Amino acid sequence: MLDQNVAARLDAMEPVLVDLLTKWVQIPSVKDTPAPGAPFGKDVRKMLDVAMEDAKAMGFAVRDFDGYACDITLGDKPEAIAVLGHLDVVPAGDGWRVPPFSATLEGDIILGRGTNDDKGPSIAALLAMKAMKDAGVPLKRSIRMVLGCDEESDWQDMAYYTTHTQMPDVGFSPDASFPLINTEKGMFHAAITAPAAKTGLQVKELFTGERMNVIPGESVALLEGGEDLARAVEAYAAETGLPYTAEVTADGVKVTAEGIPGHAAYPEGRRNAIGMMLLLLRELGVEGAFRTLADAVGIETDGRSLGCACEDEISGALTCNMGILHLEKGVITATLDMRCPVKADLQAIEAAARVHLPGFTFVDATAKAPHHVPADTELVSNLLAAYHEETGLPAEAQSTGGGTYAKVLKQGVAFGAAFPDDEDLAHQANEYASVTKLMKAARIYANALMRLCAE
Repeated sequence: MLDQNVAARLDAMEPVLVDLLTKWVQIPSVKDTPAPGAPFGKDVRKMLDVAMEDAKAMGFAVRDFDGYACDITLGDKPEAIAVLGHLDVVPAGDGWRVPPFSATLEGDIILGRGTNDDKGPSIAALLAMKAMKDAGVPLKRSIRMVLGCDEESDWQDMAYYTTHTQMPDVGFSPDASFPLINTEKGMFHAAITAPAAKTGLQVKELFTGERMNVIPGESVALLEGGEDLARAVEAYAAETGLPYTAEVTADGVKVTAEGIPGHAAYPEGRRNAIGMMLLLLRELGVEGAFRTLADAVGIETDGRSLGCACEDEISGALTCNMGILHLEKGVITATLDMRCPVKADLQAIEAAARVHLPGFTFVDATAKAPHHVPADTELVSNLLAAYHEETGLPAEAQSTGGGTYAKVLKQGVAFGAAFPDDEDLAHQANEYASVTKLMKAARIYANALMRLCAE
């Protein structure tokens, strides 16, 4: 079991965890317009400053990498184990029952954007380091926590960090789930554009989604038409059983599609409001690019009508999400987020998507290779042993469609902080974290870091 001196110090830190998480969540660290010293906006910069101040107050050596990231180090050994978390969050979105940046405490849980992804888990790992520091644990390896600021977007933070200092080779990211994820799918992301058709049903306004890696929970469009069109919307809702509403206004018909939001990598049990809107537009007689999107994507999550569906025995099936659909000045912009099996051919997936989206220009298409760390490595075996020892639960490595900073390490895995029975909360309304479970995660992290780093 975990060293009793470390465990006792860590157990006493629950009030610290609550205080830190409350303070951090109240900072709306959503990527915004760059400013001097703040490459991801003033709120992300503020969050980075607060995290560094808190780490310095704990007695750690802290470095600021020009607002892109910081690192927090315990020990002075040349070899280090990395712990990679992030301070940025996705936009709050709709459907919250409390203000999303209020850090509302209700019994054992704290509600707010970032409690689960990834501020709470990052704090849990930081407190594990603090307990080891205060206990005076002699180290054979240093521990270096790197807190990035652009994980939810383009990972410019890690690109900057790795060009300005040496990243450790081995480590974990507390940004997914337990027991441990040693396999992450490849990714194909694209922004696509096409002119809207001037024939058929006319869409006057449509602006849904802010991030491609979020399943949007609501889509609103203004359509040209009147009472007959509104009745057609209501008839389609009755026919399909899907939640659509229509309101006749002076400017046309305002149509709303209600989905079920979530993370792009985990579409099970969710419903993409953009896909719902596209199917409705097709039913109402839209033509051109909107019709193409409805036919090729719609509400499918497996990429089948895009010609991209595939799976393997290592990481399962491909998932596909359209997180953004905007109409501005007659031009449609949409995004595709595909999480691809380890054995998939990413070039073939891109080629198939292009063929099945005629008329669209791919203005930004990027692919990320899959990532795998063998289960018999020192890293994986020690992390799984720590998890099993602290929980008594089975401990086997798993795969995911999610993408974490583990990919920037030569040998990196995702390790917590969600437990197997936890509901999926990342990128969703009413995101929350259990204080009790974060403290349990902190014990697991301390146990793991002791195994890897203590003399």
